Amino acid sequence: MQDPNIDTDLKELEEEAEEEQCILQQSVVTTYEDMTLEELEGHEDEFNEEDEHAIEMYRWQRLAEWKAIKLKDKFGEVLGISGKYYGLRVVLHLYKQGIPLCALINQHLSGLARKFPDVKFIKASSTTCIPNYPDRNLPMIFVYLEGDIKTQLIGPLVFGGMNLTRDELGWKLSESGAIKTDLEENPKKLIEDVLLSSVRSSVPMRRDSDSEGD
Repeated sequence: MQDPNIDTDLKELEEEAEEEQCILQQSVVTTYEDMTLEELEGHEDEFNEEDEHAIEMYRWQRLAEWKAIKLKDKFGEVLGISGKYYGLRVVLHLYKQGIPLCALINQHLSGLARKFPDVKFIKASSTTCIPNYPDRNLPMIFVYLEGDIKTQLIGPLVFGGMNLTRDELGWKLSESGAIKTDLEENPKKLIEDVLLSSVRSSVPMRRDSDSEGD
């Protein structure tokens, strides 16, 4: 059962985020990807409309990364993760209720959690963690290895929409090293190959039937 103090902890994280003004990098370069949020604000007059859209997306991504790190650390305390769990793999799903793909991924992750008990699977509501976070960036999955973010899966296109299967999600997580799947090949590719083969085999049949009609 989830610790009732988690909601309080998440609220504290939100307050802490506002105080620290999100994520600040130390390197100073001319491209916005390597600027801090404060530096981005100082250069706003230099950007065109397309740049501003990219920068806004970048801000949200940086905020999500920072939140994910803090959230993982907070859950680590609540769930009792300590130094003896060196090498622990963590999969964190940032979701929102009412988004069908988020619900589907939560369902798939529940199955994967039972199959891979050595991996810590965590889900967190975006409305609680990052208020006003854009729905278009959800679902979002972060993969941690030994405390560091190794992979980010952001937005519905990455997951392939509602046709996503548990095996396909498992394969994506295995590519990041989160789990060790027993699959030898990407299951999505296998499905595509079968469909392509079916289409190809149906073409000659239609041609033959057309010839018979003549």
